[in-house]
Amino acid sequence: MSTKIHFRKDYTIGGDFRIRRMGFGAMRLTGQGIWGPPKDHDEAIRVLRRAVELGVDFIDTADSYGPNIAEDLIAEALYPYPKGLVIATKGGFLRSGPNQWNVNARPEHLKEALEGSLARLRVDSIDLYQLHRIDPSIPFEKTLEFLQGVFEEGLIKHVGLSEVGVEDIKKAEAYVDVVSVQNKYSQDYRKWESVLDYCEKTGKAFIPWNPMNAGNLNNAKVLERVAGQIGATPHQLALAWLLYHSPNVLLIPGTSSVAHLEENIQAEKIELTEEQLEELSGRA
Repeated sequence: MSTKIHFRKDYTIGGDFRIRRMGFGAMRLTGQGIWGPPKDHDEAIRVLRRAVELGVDFIDTADSYGPNIAEDLIAEALYPYPKGLVIATKGGFLRSGPNQWNVNARPEHLKEALEGSLARLRVDSIDLYQLHRIDPSIPFEKTLEFLQGVFEEGLIKHVGLSEVGVEDIKKAEAYVDVVSVQNKYSQDYRKWESVLDYCEKTGKAFIPWNPMNAGNLNNAKVLERVAGQIGATPHQLALAWLLYHSPNVLLIPGTSSVAHLEENIQAEKIELTEEQLEELSGRA
């Protein structure tokens, strides 16, 4: 009989914040198209509070979620924050409407975005501030100089990047210590495997956004078969696979439902055999 394998349930960001690897992403707390307030404000508040009750101590958000709405909800639900709760936010997008995402990582915009995030979250310093996107309209160095400056001012404690390649990370490291990378990644979307490898080699957190590929799993048959064997849902299994796949992965599945939140968190308890993990790790 095959031996079950195990994974570490915690991770330390930047040698500083020790957190549970099962976190929460706040994007889905906002309205349709990630625009405006949630359809059910009270349920959004319950989701955040329940996440913390269940032991979540890493919440990922951004000024562009709403915009501004997700950060406001986090503060409303959880401030004053419990000891050990790490809140990561992002800047680098301008929103013009539902599902509209316009990159803007100019220093003047990021300054305004960061000041807004500090005020909405009611903190003096952001635990982890992530550049949402590299802005192709300006030299990357200009953005990095801004991040370096606000880090030195103490306005941010750690710096992360999003949707970047290895060379982008290396360029950024000439200015700041990059402690995390947040790229699109899931069990069946493996474009950024080289970035994940680099994060493992250099001790960075890898935070997959869209960790279940929004339910559009190409290899659903494999997931359904293995999920049936262990009494889990395919979505839970897709999350669990990420935890097994690399010790540097931090999960931030998002939802606007307490029931769905509780289902997602149960993925952390899934036990897999070597054979099951090999089957799941194969290409569809």
